[in-house]
Amino acid sequence: MVNIKRVEKNLKDFEKFSATPGNGCSRLAFSKEIKDAGYKLVELMEDANLTVTKDLCGNIFGIRKGKDSSKAAIVCGSHYDSVYNGGNFDGIAGVMSAIEIAKTLDENNITLERDYIVIAFMDEEGTRFGNGYFGSRAIMGEVSQDEINNFKDKSGMTLREAMENYGLDPDNIKDARWDDKKIGYFLELHIEQGPVLDQKKIELGIVNGIFGMQRYMIKVKGRADHAGTTPMNMRKDPMDIATKVIAKVADFAKETGEDTVATTGFISAKPGGMNIVASEVEFSLDIRSIDNDVVSEVYSKVTKLLDELTSKVGATYESRQTMDVKAAMMDEKLMDMMENIAEKKNYSYYVLPSGAGHDTMIIAKYHPTAMIFVPSINGRSHSPEEFTPYNYFEKAIDVLYELVISLD
Repeated sequence: MVNIKRVEKNLKDFEKFSATPGNGCSRLAFSKEIKDAGYKLVELMEDANLTVTKDLCGNIFGIRKGKDSSKAAIVCGSHYDSVYNGGNFDGIAGVMSAIEIAKTLDENNITLERDYIVIAFMDEEGTRFGNGYFGSRAIMGEVSQDEINNFKDKSGMTLREAMENYGLDPDNIKDARWDDKKIGYFLELHIEQGPVLDQKKIELGIVNGIFGMQRYMIKVKGRADHAGTTPMNMRKDPMDIATKVIAKVADFAKETGEDTVATTGFISAKPGGMNIVASEVEFSLDIRSIDNDVVSEVYSKVTKLLDELTSKVGATYESRQTMDVKAAMMDEKLMDMMENIAEKKNYSYYVLPSGAGHDTMIIAKYHPTAMIFVPSINGRSHSPEEFTPYNYFEKAIDVLYELVISLD
């Protein structure tokens, strides 16, 4: 019943909404590209006979009215922003899949008992401002004015300024929060973004939980000196300290178990001259695990080493937390239902956790949630090489469609 050719066309048409056409998808929060993409999503939702609304944080959602809108709705969707030079499936494939479910319901003249809502979230990635899950946190009432006023992009523009330029009023962000009883179930389809399903040659992934995540920006402060005339034992070199810490980050993660990962993806030195001992080095730290206590354990090991190294030479450091999202477990009832549907249809599936963060992990704190993965070929994601064959999407959408009917 699912029209996968329609999904394929919609996804290919969407590739043009990028600041880097031909070099992956770059569709950042509150940019021209994402605004144009939003117009296209409105068009597709309206074509599926959805009543479309844009909210105060840039989310777009379309409602298919049920027989009784007072009942908690079935909500399905994902995000429509991207990382720099990312792939053309990450996030947006889940939005297109949710629209396809609505279109299929419409074509079959099926009116559910409750509303079915398609949602396209703004700024899940956090690429531009370093926050992440902005749209999903906003509808759960988790976005603060402090975040809006103080988070900045690389140009120095605040999140507030970007929202205002986009035509939104950040002072009223609290009004984006949904009523606590509005969501009955939240469902998300996503590419796996890792190699497990592809290596195992399995068609679908049933997600049982999403890793908790903490992110930090750590700044080590020393003293700028001449690179040729300052003896090594007289330096307060923040680069020496930072690199020794960064070199241990992977070891700290491995020591806690195979499900823990830790990454430094950004580093910057000031003043940045080849013949100058740096005065300041800043680097990022991203720690993830299905066990929230383990995430904190890795961070403690990092700060302990920083304490030791800075105290030896009289340097200092400061750490600023930019994200703290707890691990989220999926609803067991919904997982069982998806497994039963997959088995009935003879689709192969594998139960696995998600190392990547998703909007689902925000919603899961408040409402029953389910997530289904499709394989990423060679595990590639967040890159132009990201690809998933459309027959996998067809099976995953089919499972979610049957789940929607079953839940209703």
